[in-house]
Amino acid sequence: MLNEFAYCPRLYYLMHIDGRWSENRFTAEGKEVHRRVDRIDQILPDADSSEEGEEGEAEGGDLPPVLSRSVKLSSVALGLVGKLDLVSTAGDEAVPVETKRGKVPDCRERCYEPERVQLMAQGLLLREHGYRCDHGILYFAGSRTRVMVPFSEELERKTCAYLDQARALLRSKTIPLPLEDSPKCSGCSLNGICLPDETLSLVSAPKDPEAPEIRRLYPSRTDARPLYVQEQGARVGKRGEVLTITKKGEVLAKVKLKDVSQLVLLGNVQISTQTIHVLCEAEIPIVYLSMGHWFYGITRGQGLRNAFDRYAQFRFSGKKKRRVSFSAASIHAKCQNQRTILRRNADPRPGEDLKAMRDVIDRIPEARSTESILGYEGQVAAIYFSNFSKMIRPRNLEDRFDFKNRNRRPPKDPINALLSFSYALLSKECTVALLAEGLDPWWGLYHRPRHGRPALSLDLMEEFRPLLADSAVLMAVNTGMVGDSHFRTSQAGCLLLPEGRKAMIRAFEARMDQLMTHPIFGYKLSWRVALQLQAKLLSRWFRGDIPEYRGITTR
Repeated sequence: MLNEFAYCPRLYYLMHIDGRWSENRFTAEGKEVHRRVDRIDQILPDADSSEEGEEGEAEGGDLPPVLSRSVKLSSVALGLVGKLDLVSTAGDEAVPVETKRGKVPDCRERCYEPERVQLMAQGLLLREHGYRCDHGILYFAGSRTRVMVPFSEELERKTCAYLDQARALLRSKTIPLPLEDSPKCSGCSLNGICLPDETLSLVSAPKDPEAPEIRRLYPSRTDARPLYVQEQGARVGKRGEVLTITKKGEVLAKVKLKDVSQLVLLGNVQISTQTIHVLCEAEIPIVYLSMGHWFYGITRGQGLRNAFDRYAQFRFSGKKKRRVSFSAASIHAKCQNQRTILRRNADPRPGEDLKAMRDVIDRIPEARSTESILGYEGQVAAIYFSNFSKMIRPRNLEDRFDFKNRNRRPPKDPINALLSFSYALLSKECTVALLAEGLDPWWGLYHRPRHGRPALSLDLMEEFRPLLADSAVLMAVNTGMVGDSHFRTSQAGCLLLPEGRKAMIRAFEARMDQLMTHPIFGYKLSWRVALQLQAKLLSRWFRGDIPEYRGITTR
């Protein structure tokens, strides 16, 4: 922890106060080089002990050294606990040896300050246990090189100062600002959680034209994808690290666990307890949807175990000014996106209606209550859905695909059936993204909390409805992915059949995986990653890390 504080206080805060973690190749390499060290815990002999241990090359003195691996030490006086990779002792002298992945850095000291501070802290612990300790060793596995670090008075003072600062930050609820344009961020495993450049760009507005370009330090797409299972009577099990979908003894599909971001079960699909355990351990959520497109809920592991984000969320929800600010940003973005989708796709283009939408949209930022915002949202939605049929160009489909207005519970026509299913898929994506940030999806700001309604998920999905759900429906219909045979209609409503659901899922996932240019940060990323990023920014707004929440729009 002290090493990470000296490297970056924000990294220390995110890891050890917020409980955030993400793996990358550097952390994986670090675990690999520590396999031998961490294999067994050993006890440090007393300073005056002459007992023999594993022999090796002496660091000094006449006695052969005793090598102790994976040694746990603590000191009440220092308020410090440590696990030392290796300690070489001879009589009352001790030398800590810390293993590092990679090669010796090309700098004057041949090591960086966080590493020297970590080693000095180990030296302080050894002194507390009666040893003389005037230097330590850093072993760089990549170049198989040892670097000696003298324990000077200056290094000791700096280490104690870092220790006091780190302990003070443990009691704080304020996240430190990120490092500015630092090369450290590129190799940090938490850069996609920290969002250093994005945070600083939102804090320092207006943007300085001389400011460096915002770096995208995380992948534009995620490798793992949602796994949908809708075969009624199917069962999901596991064999090692592979999920298996079977029905009546027949294997329908096999998917590696590392390729799954969430497991989505539609209707009567069973799952074994062992599979639930392994998915919870891997932090892969299990999402339940009904055959009628209701989003029932989620099974997931413990996830983030800090309460700060939820505390900030609940505190914000009790402040009218904050609720109105968020609602205005979210609905302003949604209405802008509805107008953009209509402007791009409607034929003939409804010029007067687009102007009327613009007039209403311009009034939303000035709203003083959520009731006013709800009224503006309704006015824009009425114009939008009255023109929705102008964006539909179905191929060889019956007249019943003509769209008149939005209806649901149950939907009365194919377009409404597709919209309802697409909104259910988007709702579960938003819920998964919010849970990953430690927020409560059921406690909203614009949508007031109500039993059984994921209000904050509905808040987050508002700006994405036209961009993701509506666009996926238009793509599915206008490209012929869904057709008349995919529906069953009666006076009671319209039912989307299994093959139609498969086609709609393909259209929705294709849209989620499509790259876009972020309107604020200027780099490319997929819509799924953009949604997850928006959930992160919402969490940071709750915590005061950024000054305002800005909805996402497209040109």
